[in-house]
Amino acid sequence: LCGGGGTGTRGLVSLLSAVPCLACHELPAMSAEPGGRGGGGPAGGPPAAPPGSDTYKGWLFKWTNYLKGYQRRWFVLSNGLLSYYRTQAEMAHTCRGTINLSTAHIDTEDSCNIVLSNGGRTYHLKANSEVERQRWVTALELAKAKAIRMRNNQSDDSGDEEPASQSDKSELHGPLKTLSSKLEDLSTCNELIAKHGAALQRSLSELENLRLPADSGEKIKAVNERATLFRITSNAMINACRDFLDLAESHSRKWQRLLQHEREQRIRLEETIEQLAKQHNSLERACRGAPGLASGTASISSTAKAGSVQSAKGEASDEDEETEYFDAMEDAPAFITVTADPKHHRRSGSNLSGASEGHPEDWNLEDSVFESSNQSSYNESVGKDLLPRKRRRTRIPDKPNYSLNLWSIMKNCIGKELSKIPMPVNFNEPLSMLQRLTEDLEYHELLDKAVKCESSTEQMCFVAAFSVSSYSTTVHRTAKPFNPLLGETYELDRLEELGFRSLCEQVSHHPPAAAHHVYSRRGWTLWQEITISSKFRGKYLSIMPLGAIHLEFHSSGNHYVWRKVTSTVHNIIVGKLWIDQSGEIEIVNHKSKDKCQLKFTPYSYFSRDVPRKVTGVVSDADGKAHYVMSGTWDEKMECSKIVHSSHGSTSTEGKQKTVYQTLSPKVLWRKYPLP
Repeated sequence: LCGGGGTGTRGLVSLLSAVPCLACHELPAMSAEPGGRGGGGPAGGPPAAPPGSDTYKGWLFKWTNYLKGYQRRWFVLSNGLLSYYRTQAEMAHTCRGTINLSTAHIDTEDSCNIVLSNGGRTYHLKANSEVERQRWVTALELAKAKAIRMRNNQSDDSGDEEPASQSDKSELHGPLKTLSSKLEDLSTCNELIAKHGAALQRSLSELENLRLPADSGEKIKAVNERATLFRITSNAMINACRDFLDLAESHSRKWQRLLQHEREQRIRLEETIEQLAKQHNSLERACRGAPGLASGTASISSTAKAGSVQSAKGEASDEDEETEYFDAMEDAPAFITVTADPKHHRRSGSNLSGASEGHPEDWNLEDSVFESSNQSSYNESVGKDLLPRKRRRTRIPDKPNYSLNLWSIMKNCIGKELSKIPMPVNFNEPLSMLQRLTEDLEYHELLDKAVKCESSTEQMCFVAAFSVSSYSTTVHRTAKPFNPLLGETYELDRLEELGFRSLCEQVSHHPPAAAHHVYSRRGWTLWQEITISSKFRGKYLSIMPLGAIHLEFHSSGNHYVWRKVTSTVHNIIVGKLWIDQSGEIEIVNHKSKDKCQLKFTPYSYFSRDVPRKVTGVVSDADGKAHYVMSGTWDEKMECSKIVHSSHGSTSTEGKQKTVYQTLSPKVLWRKYPLP
């Protein structure tokens, strides 16, 4: 306004050109040091630093006591803290007081006074004029806003993060925080300009409506003061805009360099993947052209596998012909199972020979449950064979042998989220996810046998075998099922043949979730809700099913609950796909409080264990172990009754192993041969 710049309407320009500017005639010389630079001036001089600068200095009068009243002090505003000194020379060694603006309240009592209070400390300050007071108020408000933002950012960044990611994120967060701070300064200055502009407009309106010449002097003075305030805030806005523009230009050049670097990295990655895809295709063609080599390799691997099994059996037979030893589980509770010697147990009076010789009476009773359940299921199947029934397919159609260019798919997937990548139909099998869920009932006869068990721990063994049997087909099926539509249902009605009816529905599309309910006439009900969480790790894909499986038996009221383990698909990019299951399953009987801990051992190239091994222990509510479960999730599951347990040696990890003496194992489940 002092320089005669445009202010809006033509009448406003002509009016203000005839009025002397308040800043040019009434204000004393400036005395602040913007950003720590500049020289001192007379007492009471207004600060010259723009309100958006980092450091703000100047003279103000501070209330000391009733005897001395207001005394001149040198104030410094920096990093959200307002400090004061008696003179500028004291800044190097003595600070008389400091107040934190992030928690302070700023109040203006009249045209020249400022009151700062943060609860425990209060400063009463006075400026020489309203313009000087407004400079300080604007600077204090900006500093307070900055201090609050800095405190919030520090609280947000104090969460639990990996140490390795701190250095990676700091390079990106630093420029973003600086730009965000400058942008907040622009917003604050914009609000102040709007506020002072409205006040200036009101004064101009009052000035235009004047009729008496006697009132024109004070009105013109008010217009000059408000015009000066508007000029101060406008200058601050211009400086903030300039700082923001400089920062944006510098960071824009830096980001352009980073973007160019990432573009070059992507081009190199595309070339590398293309070379790998070509090598993979050439290897496949060479393998198909040499069938003798493939068959020889298969025979060698099968011979090696048979030799390892025979050697393992030979070592066991050297110890004791009637004793079997099982390795302890790595995780607690660690245990070792030992088959009991028949001569150390009393014999049943009715069975002194045969397979049951030397077994306790209670084990014979449990044997009868196994045999009677098998016999009854056989009789039912024989009776059903006489009835006419529908013919169902035993296998899905073969996968079409279409040539698939892996590179054409992968080059368009770089940088995309896994759930957003469109996969070709070649990767799918002609089934929906609802049908795959229903396949968990393939070995439903395990639950039919569990209904006839009188012991809850024995029933738990069948339930555990059923939970493992659902993974039997995954070892050969690497294709993914189709994602059902929202509201899609799949019903499998086998009441007449197998005694159960299954209904499955897709209840959510993003994320995909399904609800499954099964009712059986033979005394059990199963229901589950399941959704999938996946993580892509480059070479493999981890699939984590979320949700619980519930099983309830009608006669006993036993209610079992368990969850599925993690499935891992290996060789996503290059190589032959194969699937592994790993993790633990805890099956809980909510009525009797029995538990079964099953551990799925992940595949390891250096491990001597049987691949796809599953081990577990069935215990009652008091924690006493009754059965030991063992087997593989793709072949069979066995259970062995515990007759004695003792504590063994301590492992290298400091965990004490438990040695279980068991009877001969009983096969609960064995995989059907593939059609």
